[in-house]
Amino acid sequence: MKIALAQINLTVGALEENAKKIIGCIRQAKAKGAELVVFPELAITGYPPEDLLLKPQFISDNIDALREIVKASKGIGVYVGFVDRGGPSTSSGRRNDLFNAGAFINNGKIIKIYHKNNLPNYGVFDEKRYFKEGKDSAVVNFKGVKIGLGICEDIWVEEGPYKAEAKAKAKVILNINASPYHERKIYEREKILKKRAVATKAHIVYVNMVGGQDELVFDGGSMVLNSKGKLIASAPQYKESLLIIDEKGGEINPRLEELAEVYETLKMGVKDYVEKNGFGGVIIGISGGIDSALTAAIAADALGSSKVHTIFMPSDFTARQSMDDSVTVTKNLGVKMDIIPIKDIYSNYLTTLAPVFKGKPADIAEENLQARSRGNILMALSNKFGWLVLNTGNKSETSTGYCTLYGDMAGGFSVLKDIPKTLIYRLVAWRNRKKQVIPQSIIDRPPTAELKPDQKDQDTLPPYEILDPIIKAYVEENKSAKQIVAKGFDKKTVDKVISMIDRSEYKRRQAAPGPRISQRAFGKDWRLPITNAYKSL
Repeated sequence: MKIALAQINLTVGALEENAKKIIGCIRQAKAKGAELVVFPELAITGYPPEDLLLKPQFISDNIDALREIVKASKGIGVYVGFVDRGGPSTSSGRRNDLFNAGAFINNGKIIKIYHKNNLPNYGVFDEKRYFKEGKDSAVVNFKGVKIGLGICEDIWVEEGPYKAEAKAKAKVILNINASPYHERKIYEREKILKKRAVATKAHIVYVNMVGGQDELVFDGGSMVLNSKGKLIASAPQYKESLLIIDEKGGEINPRLEELAEVYETLKMGVKDYVEKNGFGGVIIGISGGIDSALTAAIAADALGSSKVHTIFMPSDFTARQSMDDSVTVTKNLGVKMDIIPIKDIYSNYLTTLAPVFKGKPADIAEENLQARSRGNILMALSNKFGWLVLNTGNKSETSTGYCTLYGDMAGGFSVLKDIPKTLIYRLVAWRNRKKQVIPQSIIDRPPTAELKPDQKDQDTLPPYEILDPIIKAYVEENKSAKQIVAKGFDKKTVDKVISMIDRSEYKRRQAAPGPRISQRAFGKDWRLPITNAYKSL
């Protein structure tokens, strides 16, 4: 039997567009001699549809789209994800229960609908908010082969439906997924699939989606393992693919190295957010620092240089090197740079506020006026030209609140939101190996916000090589202050960093979304109360 793994990029809510893409893949699979084509989890709706699932019409439209797919499935088998509706009718005529479901279609007829048994409700997942758990495993007889059905989490849990399907002598188990990226997750998937393949003595066909959806990026990497747990076929990461396999296997695409994987995640996150939301281009406030330089490089690589616009906005505190380095970066990337000084705007702010500020020494308020002047300029250009403002802040800054609300936090998408400063340097070194686009002078220069004379980040923050591991331990690993100190960090430094993180929650709640890289990013899987008196000890 030939099976096609349809690893495709889908858009949440684009039901007709998604259905057309699915039907197109069915036709391609038939043309390539496949007898069965398998699509990702919730392929019709896109993932995650979130509160669109609360709209009865959305559910009905998704079922209508499934009917069109069924009509297009003559002469081939199809396993595709959708939202099924069941349970008792309400007074309005709609049914209460929704299921994360897979339809197994053969020759233009649905022969089995499987309901996902295990609903993830951790991290970025909240499926129990919307769906009811299925109770039964499912095995279909297709072309003389018994095939077990599953959806994503069903293969991860120890007591998944695959066990009952193996007992029913399933020789192939299909597992359709919307599994978002975090660092090196593809190896976690292969490890668990190998374990399941050996336990069931069945081929495991694992199909993942690809593409960006707000802060989530689906990295693809669909794969097939034989009954001995050997990888016999794999799709590329970060690309749409129709992978054809038979009992011997199929093409095996190489895995990306760690930094390449992170960079591709950021690129895909930017590209899909910009294009799926209809923006004609992006605008970046370029400063001569490493964060804005890397943001510009990612945007140019993702969208093409012609869709990237940069603005350099000097003040009296801006060094000549900042201008020179910004010119070098933009020339190397082939992107346009305009210069808009903020000296007069800043001066007018100070004059306007002078009567109210009278008698008060200059402090952070005056510093932040500069950042907010720049934010206003970027947003004005966004309004005028329809460009999306890409925020350039990193995870180290967002964690500690070393950023200005309505200033350098302004923007629609925060490319480096989940990238700590130390990783930024590694990514720049990796990108420069391909082609030197970010000059060494930027890499060597101590980071500075340039909001007052001789300012350095380390005036306020611990060195990043100390700060970032503390942030990782507290934010991503939920370690207490005592546990972090036990790792060898200075107690005073740990207490200071944790205090900065805790005090800055109100800022993060107003921050733009950005691609998720770590297992715990600020966003869907970080939900702390703003008003919060708890202190970590």
